[in-house]
Amino acid sequence: MNNAASSLADVSKQRATQKSPGSAPMGTGLEARGVHAWFGSHLALEDVSLDFAAGTVTALIGPSGCGKSTFIRTINRMHEFIPTAAMAGEVLLDGKDVYAPGTDVTKIRLQIGMVFQKPNPFPSMTIGENVLSGIKLAQLKVDNKEELLEECLVRAGLWNEVKDRLGAHAGGLSGGQQQRLCIARSLAVQPKVLLMDEPCSALDPGSTLRIEETISELSKSMTIIIVTHNMQQAARVSDYTAFFLSEGGPGRMIEVGPTTEIFTRPRDIKTENYVSGRFG
Repeated sequence: MNNAASSLADVSKQRATQKSPGSAPMGTGLEARGVHAWFGSHLALEDVSLDFAAGTVTALIGPSGCGKSTFIRTINRMHEFIPTAAMAGEVLLDGKDVYAPGTDVTKIRLQIGMVFQKPNPFPSMTIGENVLSGIKLAQLKVDNKEELLEECLVRAGLWNEVKDRLGAHAGGLSGGQQQRLCIARSLAVQPKVLLMDEPCSALDPGSTLRIEETISELSKSMTIIIVTHNMQQAARVSDYTAFFLSEGGPGRMIEVGPTTEIFTRPRDIKTENYVSGRFG
């Protein structure tokens, strides 16, 4: 194994004791079963089945265009926002298919939050209003909004930086602060799952570190799935890693396993070639 792969292995080994799937009560967590995704007649993703145990972090890695972002968008039904998009398969949250007839899509998206690659706070709202905007849009009743506001900002690692300017507009925050504000906003509706689509790709190393610390803290109370092109990041933050590849056709999941194993002894030569930097 080359130096790149061995250093990734070292990073992943430094994480705390790996969390085990199946340690949560039966029927909790998230499961994808035979997920296919299309854009019109183009099959973008083929037959992906993955389990995400409650309270774990799973990194999705692989070259651009292999279906990682498409896959996580099927999980909270954002894929269907795209004209001509379609999917097949099941996505089970606590044992219930989120695509079952009669399912309230709004409630699904409250339970499965999303943080995007580019921070997207509402620029005309204050910092405080941004955090609580999901509560307002979903018309949820909250006993103590100030308490919730502080709790979400603390959990997102932003409270100490903004507590004295909650009435200031969010556009005045740095990129890293805006991304943590978006995380705080998603936490306000108390999701069970948080999807993160390359949340640090536009951030400097210091901001990236703070986001990673936030991910580690949040994983104690929710399931997190992160798409990342940064292998060091996958090694630092995730308990499990899934490798996606398209090979000129639809994206497929090649291999999934504990992160340490993926970076030390992957079963598939394609995975080994990717994590060792031989391609991609």
